Amino acid sequence: MKHVPPKGALERGPASDLWRNTLSQIPTVFGRLIYLSALRGPNSGVYEHHGLSLVFGPRAANEALRRSHEETFREWLGFGLEQQKADLDLYLTGLVDERAAVVDTWLRLNPYRNLMPLSARATEQELFLVDFRALLEILRNAYGVAVPDRDA
Repeated sequence: MKHVPPKGALERGPASDLWRNTLSQIPTVFGRLIYLSALRGPNSGVYEHHGLSLVFGPRAANEALRRSHEETFREWLGFGLEQQKADLDLYLTGLVDERAAVVDTWLRLNPYRNLMPLSARATEQELFLVDFRALLEILRNAYGVAVPDRDA
C-alpha cells in the first residue's frame, strides 16, 4: 500500500522530518497509527519525541506528531473494510508475536481504543470501533481464537 507523503513533505520542518526519517519506514497505516498513538502521553495527551524535540523544540514536535496522528487516523478511516483487513494482515505479518495471541490480547484488553487521536469526532470514533471490532471478529475466526470469558 503506497502512501503519499503529507503536504509539504519536501519542505524542512518537524512534520517532513517525521515523515522522511520515521513514518515512511513503517510499511502499514495501522503500524503508523500504533507508533504515533504510543508517543502521546497517557496523562497529558502531549506527544513526545526526543529527536524531534531536540531539533525543533517540544511545541513544534508535539504539533507535528498530533497532526500526523490525525492524518493517519483519517487515512485509516478512509479505507474500506477490505483494505483495512489487508493493511492489518500486513502489520500482523511483521510482528514477532503469534497472531492468535495478538488477536486474543486485543479482544481481552481493547488496546485499539487508544489508537484514536484526542480530536477524533464521535462519529469517527464510532466508525473506527465498529470497523475494528468487525476486523477482530474476522481475525478471531481465522486464527481460531476463543471468545474471551468476560467473567473469568
